[in-house]
Amino acid sequence: MKNQLSQLKRHLLTGTSHMLPFVVAGGVLLALSVMLGGKGAVPQGVFLEGLWDMGIAGFTLFVPVLGGYIAYSIADRPALAPGMIGAYLANQVNAGFIGAIIVGFIAGYVVLQLKRIPLSNKLKAISTYFILPIGGTFIVSGLVIWVIGAPIAMAMEGMNTWLQGMAGTSKAFLGAILGGMTAFDMGGPINKVATLFAQTQVGTQPWLMGGVGVAICVPPLGMFLATLLSPKRYSDEEREAGKAAGIMGCIGITEGAIPFAAADPVRVIPSIVVGGIVGNVTAFLFGVLNHAPWGGLIVLPVVDGRIFYIVAIIAGSVTTALMVNFLKKPIADREEDKAQAAASDDLDLSFD
Repeated sequence: MKNQLSQLKRHLLTGTSHMLPFVVAGGVLLALSVMLGGKGAVPQGVFLEGLWDMGIAGFTLFVPVLGGYIAYSIADRPALAPGMIGAYLANQVNAGFIGAIIVGFIAGYVVLQLKRIPLSNKLKAISTYFILPIGGTFIVSGLVIWVIGAPIAMAMEGMNTWLQGMAGTSKAFLGAILGGMTAFDMGGPINKVATLFAQTQVGTQPWLMGGVGVAICVPPLGMFLATLLSPKRYSDEEREAGKAAGIMGCIGITEGAIPFAAADPVRVIPSIVVGGIVGNVTAFLFGVLNHAPWGGLIVLPVVDGRIFYIVAIIAGSVTTALMVNFLKKPIADREEDKAQAAASDDLDLSFD
């Protein structure tokens, strides 16, 4: 079981390591575009629109890259196309990076099974570039289009209806739900339902965006703070990603936390969800109003109750940072545990 979990983590880390440059490049360019534009909306002008498009391209590509390289790690080159195309299609139905991870594993193991089908020598010669990619892509993409897509769309519609029905409940309860949903999948379907719910009512109920605007930036800012507070728990690559996450958090780009969540979902996702809840509820309880359909520190000029908005961001980010660092061991300790586990497995095999 330990070996299987270790293999799954290795496949996941292969995907995240290839995805990371796309998230960082796209996020920083997007952040620059919004910063230079000076408002929480799509920037205007040829240069700023160009920067925006570059950033969006990075965010569009990181999802298929994540799915593709998870599949590649499992079944080598023939799985690359099924993983990338399947993850791209999953993103089209708003499955987000979580959908890309699931599709990447499905694609990898589908191609792995296809490799076991006996073929003649002539067919084997073309299987790597022809038979396996086409067969794998058809199976995986078919699952996404005909099996996964409709349930996701129905689930999103159901969540939106549910949130509309809860609009009259207590602010603390609604804040906890919106904060958790916004932080959970960082730009994925659950995040989109929560943020759109607040964004579409910014004109009449700006207090909703006051909390959600905080929850949008807590995940990346929390992970940035975590890498500063306890650098021994993070690799050099993760600490660099933390710096980029800090910039993206200030500009209201939740996706800055995705590299951390994808690499260690068990510890990171609960931490950012709890931080998002703390930040959102704090903003709701102090009556913060955000008149822009955006989040992060960049919207401060259009926020009523700026001090409490900043307090809410700090509260959520500190909560995330402390929780994730409590759950994570330092890298040296993790390597020691791996070595001990490997030695234990070798000892068990020798007795067998």
